[in-house]
Amino acid sequence: MQRPASLNSLSLEVVAAKQEQMPILANLLELYAHDFSEFHPVELGEDGRYCYPALPLYWSEAGRFPFLLRIDSKLAGFVLVKRGSEFSDDLAVLDVVEFFVLRAYRKRGVGTLAAHEVWKRMPGPWQVRVMESNVAALSFWTKAISRFAGDSVRACHVHKDGARWSVFSFNSKML
Repeated sequence: MQRPASLNSLSLEVVAAKQEQMPILANLLELYAHDFSEFHPVELGEDGRYCYPALPLYWSEAGRFPFLLRIDSKLAGFVLVKRGSEFSDDLAVLDVVEFFVLRAYRKRGVGTLAAHEVWKRMPGPWQVRVMESNVAALSFWTKAISRFAGDSVRACHVHKDGARWSVFSFNSKML
């Protein structure tokens, strides 16, 4: 299922990734891990690549949802979602596990529009967790979630694995 969403003169598509597109996601995860290594210790392997061992689970385990983002049919990023969260006992909660927009498309509304599209497609309780040391991401998610959920968004602060996280909780309603 894909639905274009207007972004000025650009067209955003949020596309459910197929298993044969796993190598594309793996390549994008390399860029994401490189960016993320600024805020979190992510180890580079001896082969010069980062490793994301959970990626195959998005096609073998129920409750995992991989999406590719495209702008005017060109790759622009990805979103990985799963049911259940490391920060909640609620197995029904939908968790934004990983979210990445290529630098060329950042600060243009692409990320906000992509997040809103995913939340609209998948109604229910949501959770977004952000490392507070990632100041740009914290600002982005605070604004994106507030624009989507309004006053119904809740944020709590959690210490986990030596990092301080903001965890946002909100509900997405059926379209």
